[in-house]
Amino acid sequence: MKALEVFKIKDVELRNRIVMPPMCMYSSDDSGIVKDFHRLHYGARAFGGTGLVIQEATAVESRGRISDKDLGIWSDEHIDGLKELVDMVKGYGAASGIQLAHAGRKCAVSDEDIIGPSSLPYDDQYAVPREMTLNDIKEIVQSFKKAAERALNAGYDLLEIHGAHGYLIHEFLSPLTNKRTDQYGGNLHNRVRLLSEVIDAVKEVWPETKPLILRVSASDYTEGGIDADMICGITDLVKDRLDMIHVSSGGLVPAEMELYPGYQVRFAERIKKECNVPTIAVGLIDDLQMVEFILGSEKADLVALGREILRNPNWVLNNLHRKGIKYRYPEQYFRAYR
Repeated sequence: MKALEVFKIKDVELRNRIVMPPMCMYSSDDSGIVKDFHRLHYGARAFGGTGLVIQEATAVESRGRISDKDLGIWSDEHIDGLKELVDMVKGYGAASGIQLAHAGRKCAVSDEDIIGPSSLPYDDQYAVPREMTLNDIKEIVQSFKKAAERALNAGYDLLEIHGAHGYLIHEFLSPLTNKRTDQYGGNLHNRVRLLSEVIDAVKEVWPETKPLILRVSASDYTEGGIDADMICGITDLVKDRLDMIHVSSGGLVPAEMELYPGYQVRFAERIKKECNVPTIAVGLIDDLQMVEFILGSEKADLVALGREILRNPNWVLNNLHRKGIKYRYPEQYFRAYR
């Protein structure tokens, strides 16, 4: 069974190919520090058999939070709590990843300095962002670098840079939200510049032996925005410094999206095959047969189940039990899987 195959990426070995993708939980407080909820939430998914657990978008700056209840990694004070999460996830057999994020214009914390590549709000419910200066951009790059160093100190196996869902890096990548006329705007190379600088800065502190991956939105679902052709162009400019692309879509601007099981898999397949880079597929996937089809037909290398793993922390164990497949069930629960 493909889903059960061990998968190695750099020096990190995953016990299977099932991923819990980052999903915002909004369960901290203004401090951004880990709470009991996070320990239970992430520990349960590791205990339930997931191969790789990637922690929710974790803010590299306080002004980079989506909400005032986001987890943070902008201070050394966050490290101890994050290390507890890492130790718990790894202790139950999963690899532990973290998504480093900056919300940009989608920061909804009212007392923060809301910034973006251009002074364009997401919609009339959001504040108009201040267009970033070159000094702001330098600060952001350093914030990602410092966050990566803290993630290393906390012991994470894998680092994911959030370049999707309408947050800051995505805002720079898309011509819909980046109207700059300097070296960070205009043509594709310029719009990728911030992402490229973030990758380079992170790699100064993140070991070559540990995976560095990127989350992307492969379509803005709006004319003039990122589409499948453009995301391949973006990927080609940075793939030599990354180990995998985690492929989602949408989130940049209000847009109509046709949702169905596996609706984003086609993007992961195209990036994998045209850009020759490993990918993670995601998108309302909840069925083991679909997971097997995606992996067996080489549309992606790993499969992420978001909502389904929220509903069912033991998705891996339960599906394998129903198939009559013996797996490494937790000793405490073994009687339930005889």
